[in-house]
Amino acid sequence: MNKSICILLFGIFCQIATSQVSYETIESSKLGTSRDVKIQLPRGYDPEGDILYPLIIVLDGDYLFEPMIGIADYHSYWGDMPRSIIVGVNQSETRNSDLSYSDETKFPSDEGGAQFFEFVGMELIPYINERYLASEFRIVVGHDLSANFLNYWLFKDKPLFRGYVAFSPDLSPEMVVRLQERLSTTSEDTFYYLATADGDVNRLRQETLAFNTALSAIDNPKIHYRFDDFTDADHYSLVGLGIPKAINEIFGLYKPISRKEYQEKLLTYEGSPYEYLIKKYEDIEFFYGFEKKVVENDLRAVLAAAKKKNDIEAAKDLSKLARKEYSESMISAYYSGQYYEMEGNYKKALQHYQSGLLLEESEFISKDMLLDKIYEIQDQK
Repeated sequence: MNKSICILLFGIFCQIATSQVSYETIESSKLGTSRDVKIQLPRGYDPEGDILYPLIIVLDGDYLFEPMIGIADYHSYWGDMPRSIIVGVNQSETRNSDLSYSDETKFPSDEGGAQFFEFVGMELIPYINERYLASEFRIVVGHDLSANFLNYWLFKDKPLFRGYVAFSPDLSPEMVVRLQERLSTTSEDTFYYLATADGDVNRLRQETLAFNTALSAIDNPKIHYRFDDFTDADHYSLVGLGIPKAINEIFGLYKPISRKEYQEKLLTYEGSPYEYLIKKYEDIEFFYGFEKKVVENDLRAVLAAAKKKNDIEAAKDLSKLARKEYSESMISAYYSGQYYEMEGNYKKALQHYQSGLLLEESEFISKDMLLDKIYEIQDQK
């Protein structure tokens, strides 16, 4: 796909994403005034449903919100991240006071920073939780001053966020030392993404490189850290490059089984391919706090591994799962047929393939595909 097509498609996704944005005003007792926020709900959002969505809070929402929702919408469309509720906090007129810190304590100041800190945790997030189906898995995104400020939530006894995305942070004094100490001892699974670029503001670039050195030295399995130093990018363009990288880092476990995961993890797993699948989805629920429906891509990968290992029991378990999750789809019939073929029971395999002709096609399974399997078995008789 050439560059112009990519740009066109990205523009379309941004336009679609922006069309779903609502603009709301929150009356804040902490700030002593109102604050405007922008909210994007995910595609297919059902206010009466029971699906909970990750919550992404975007500081500097005046300019960071739009690139965030465009790229997130694109990634969720392909299943590389869950559909999420994204909230941009407008700060153009209050940025310096919102993100201020005390020269003495090096923590949010009484000049506005402390009030904004409390606004996010005590008013904004409860406001979203009361009105929308937001999960407990939260991410915060910031750039230079706001990329420094987001670190303060890590110092709470129970951190407000699980994921932190910091683009070229303008770090407060002692932040590096304090954060290194905090992350070294935390028992909470925490995702942290940091980025700079060769064309970044020189002072910020040097501070970020030193910051990376400190964070890279942390030996704590609970910290999931990634750093990027982009080439041919500046203080502002690095954001567009960094958002997809941050998404990939934070939602790496959520993503469908890739060719690399299939080769390096699924095929080498000590248990059965089906057990690998179940563990993957249990880990997703544990890490992110919500269930993910098993996607067809992962069913295909596990079936391929079961065939490669001649693991008939795994194919049997997989067929049961397919029938449970996709009872109205050809998927259920196809995986049952595949299991019976592996077992050598061609009569039952044929019956299942034939029953699937009346069901709904899926992304990978069509009527023609089932007919090919039917003719193949009939020719063997």
